[in-house]
Amino acid sequence: MTPRIYMVVGAKGGVGATTIALELIDELPSDGPRVIVDADLGGRRAIAVSFDAVSALDLARVPGTPGTAKTNNGMTVVELARTYEDGFILTSNGVENTVGKLLASSGLIVVDSPQPFAATVRPFIARAAQIVVVTEPTLLGVASARSMFAALERFGIPNERIAFVLNNPRGIAELRRNEIQGALKTTIAAELPSKRERTYERAFKQFAAQLAAAQSGPELTGLRQSTAKPLGDRREARRDYAAAPPVAAFPGSQGKPQAVGDNGAVPAAPSEALERVKAELHGTLMKRIDFLAAARAHTDAQKMAELRQQVNGIADEFLAKKTEEITSAEEASRIRAEVIAEALGLGPLESLLSDGSITEIMVNGHANVYIERRGRVERTAKRFVDDRQVRLVIERIIAPLGRRLDESSPMVDARLPDGSRVNAIIEPLAIDGPTLTIRRFGTKRFGIDDLIAVNAITPPVVDFLRACVEARLNVLVSGGTGSGKTTLLNALSSFIPKSERIVTIEDAAELKLDQPHVVRLESRPANLEGKGAIPIRELVRNSLRMRPDRIVVGECRGGEALDMLQAMNTGHDGSLTTIHANTARDAVARVETMVLMAGFDLPVRAIREQVSSAVDLIVQVARLRDGSRRVTNVSEVVGMEGDVVTMQDLVVYNQRGVDPQGNVIGEFEPTGVQPTCLTRFEEMGIEFDPVIFSGNTPTARRAGATWLR
Repeated sequence: MTPRIYMVVGAKGGVGATTIALELIDELPSDGPRVIVDADLGGRRAIAVSFDAVSALDLARVPGTPGTAKTNNGMTVVELARTYEDGFILTSNGVENTVGKLLASSGLIVVDSPQPFAATVRPFIARAAQIVVVTEPTLLGVASARSMFAALERFGIPNERIAFVLNNPRGIAELRRNEIQGALKTTIAAELPSKRERTYERAFKQFAAQLAAAQSGPELTGLRQSTAKPLGDRREARRDYAAAPPVAAFPGSQGKPQAVGDNGAVPAAPSEALERVKAELHGTLMKRIDFLAAARAHTDAQKMAELRQQVNGIADEFLAKKTEEITSAEEASRIRAEVIAEALGLGPLESLLSDGSITEIMVNGHANVYIERRGRVERTAKRFVDDRQVRLVIERIIAPLGRRLDESSPMVDARLPDGSRVNAIIEPLAIDGPTLTIRRFGTKRFGIDDLIAVNAITPPVVDFLRACVEARLNVLVSGGTGSGKTTLLNALSSFIPKSERIVTIEDAAELKLDQPHVVRLESRPANLEGKGAIPIRELVRNSLRMRPDRIVVGECRGGEALDMLQAMNTGHDGSLTTIHANTARDAVARVETMVLMAGFDLPVRAIREQVSSAVDLIVQVARLRDGSRRVTNVSEVVGMEGDVVTMQDLVVYNQRGVDPQGNVIGEFEPTGVQPTCLTRFEEMGIEFDPVIFSGNTPTARRAGATWLR
């Protein structure tokens, strides 16, 4: 008797599709051996871990084909991809051969299928008795299910082969059964409550019996050829849009879209034949080279040189056989260079990373790459082959740092060797595909002179901040995302005397201090078991035992604010840190909130007293509408009046409008208030001319003119 095949697919991640597949393999009747197939091409290995078959599958692995292993209870586990790279080299022919063997020796096959469907699972789809579509009773779950049903219709799957399951793993329902059926215009085959409910077991047994009773139809031989590309993908509209020439989108374009290339020209569309050659070469390299090992060896110059030589040899050998498709040496050279860049580096991002004028790179799925240049955002002609290539690039970045990115931990912060900050987030959190953001800092340190040159700050403000740092005032740099907080913190740190011991603490190390005696600490995320995390707060506490003269925290964003305040109040003055806030007053409120996040039920007045005695100066920075970054306010924390932290503005940036080119017009102006820290300068012998703050005297007015430059 021909074994029955059941496919289980989640309309989106996190709806419990894998759990249902694991339970169905035990609950469904079978006349022979049972087989469960992990068709996830991302290499997450959930099925292998569940059946403790990881080692057996690794031993049985043959590159380009699924791995097969038997468990202790006679169950057979089939795994299409052990690693993310396996997904690149796996072929539908290899899967077809495996399916043929399973059909000849099995009684029941349950497939935990990826979403969206890949061409490699086509042999299972064609023979499936039922395709179980799983979603949850939420707005996002129903929206994802609608996209899935549309994809199945395009795929050519008849409705009688689909069993729609409403799973509620968290016990939270935003929509009722009738509302979901009306919205999707389909019938719910089963509604499974949370596993915590007593009715779950009975509901699942009824559902399994319903599946077993469904009649098996003939093999689907008329599946549409569109399955050569992923289907059921919520990014279909984006792919169609990305096929058009990329459009620049930034202020000042007067609403005239234009294609943008590396040099501003419209890029020529490559021929389909050359793209096929490029894809074949890429696949050849994937079969013959372990690119995960290449990612780990990214910082080893000797290993990278050997790897580059190996890749060059394979590329030359391959291209020499493609004389019919490649008609010129220029074409061969371009294909060779592009594929090698993808194989050894960061793919389409390599040329962007070599451009010093780019300050931000933003990848929104495989087909949309944006950059920020001179404060303006524009779309580029760059694109990845697919979302898998984006994932591989992310893996290359995080592998040398020991970070991980998978469904259980779908967000990661990291850094590039040049100090650029990296953030990546993947599905199911990133609905439109893997999203990668790179904040560029470049190899050249942006110093005080550079800030003055771009009018981000003026010499009198710099002179005052220099005196504050030398006088060991505790300085807090406040601003929004991308406003230049870290750049200013880097510049201010140059005023710290070279004889002092500095401890820097960051999530992703990006500070570049010139002093010789610097200890750099970086927080660590949890490992695969969810253990071993070292947050910034623990590093701040530990730094107090390291005999620091200064503590520099890259950014306070949680409970570490309490430890930072205590350090400032217990002899470790002269500390620097940054915080996200819109104004100086908001920064004080943010510090209060973060102290409460430390988990101690402290009175608000006690927190404010800590803030008023610890923080001496708040420097507010902002990104203006023309993309420029400027210091907009320098405020001094004076003390307490009642229950309120009192502050006084010393310097403000007054914006007067914009010029015809859209550039912001304004100037820095002192408020005329005398800083109370002038006494501290005198006590410590810090040279500073306070004439700017002396009021409306002729001398002050003459000196005040320098603020405008």
